[in-house]
Amino acid sequence: MTTALEPLELALGVVLGTDRPGRDVAAPDAPLAALEAAVLPALRRAPCLVSFSGGRDSSAVLAVAVHVARREGLPDPIPATIRAPGAPAADESHWQELVVAHLGVHDWLRLPFTDELDVVGPIAQRVLRRHGLLWPFNAHFHVPLLEAARGGALLTGIGGDELFASATSSRAAAVLAGRVRPVARDLRRIALYAGPRFARRRWHARGPRPVHPWLTESGDRAARLALAAREASEPRRLAERMRQVRAARYIRVGTDSVAVLARDSDTALAHPLLDRALWASVRRSAPRGGFLGRTDAMRAIFGALLPAELLRRGDKAGFDEVFFHEHSRAFAASWEGQGQAFVDARALRDHWLGGAPRAQSSTLLQAAWLASADRIEQSRGGVVEGAPALGPAKSQHRQ
Repeated sequence: MTTALEPLELALGVVLGTDRPGRDVAAPDAPLAALEAAVLPALRRAPCLVSFSGGRDSSAVLAVAVHVARREGLPDPIPATIRAPGAPAADESHWQELVVAHLGVHDWLRLPFTDELDVVGPIAQRVLRRHGLLWPFNAHFHVPLLEAARGGALLTGIGGDELFASATSSRAAAVLAGRVRPVARDLRRIALYAGPRFARRRWHARGPRPVHPWLTESGDRAARLALAAREASEPRRLAERMRQVRAARYIRVGTDSVAVLARDSDTALAHPLLDRALWASVRRSAPRGGFLGRTDAMRAIFGALLPAELLRRGDKAGFDEVFFHEHSRAFAASWEGQGQAFVDARALRDHWLGGAPRAQSSTLLQAAWLASADRIEQSRGGVVEGAPALGPAKSQHRQ
């Protein structure tokens, strides 16, 4: 399966557009009850692992799964954690240990890695050769977890960012409703919030810096227009906003990619925070206009299950050091390929070699690796399935 990215999406490293919103589903009044129902099928398939980073989303899924398992007389789910000792920014051991101790979980799978999870490292290469280009670029991150759960089930925290962001009131809306005290900068926020869509689109398209340094002039212009249109189209009403976010095309593309990998290990995969009944329940139970922030939402739903310290956590781990490691640096240094629509190949290579490349360039890196592997295989009489553009300059440009 090769993810069908449009040229601009490949250049940006993001999937744009919205699918048709799904129909409303029957849902309990309490979001926690909806989430309990969403995790139960996975708990009935052993072993049941939970992809557990120590972040608020995966901790919430683990806490609910443990609660349901004990209530139903089922084995505790097993938190499964990928650790990267050589990447300090990815270290969440404090939060992990806090949650595991709070829940009283005894069986905890910890998988240490160094450079194996690089975006063109051995695990990613295996996935790229078998399935072609998948989005997001870090879909292969799930492979060790899926293999550990082989024949059983894996619960993830995918969808939490989207759920809680869409269920949260904008600052401008909260000020206008008198829910928070205004400050001077709110005048601009309110003007933008209350303005017509074309004015919001024009505002979001502004900016003195390029969207990404590897984009051509036409690529930067196209990116600004596409991203501005997305920002300006966000509905103001809570219910409409949540429906639109849930229908984002990137959610479908991303979960389809992980589902492909799950089939390789015969693992039942579930993303309970994307459960439509949960979204409907949150939509109904949220305060008018939405929660005042993510912490507010997390306390309302998971306050009885998780430590207060975790619920108010505001930071996240960073995995850039894990994904752009020795394999990526070596490939970038040797790459002499050509760009594709909207991409300046020289600027892209310079960016990769500049020290701290943006995660959005990782899809391009995998596409370039695939194209180079395709050239090598063809010279040997074979072919790598799913190789997109970004191949060597002397090869035929393909999309």
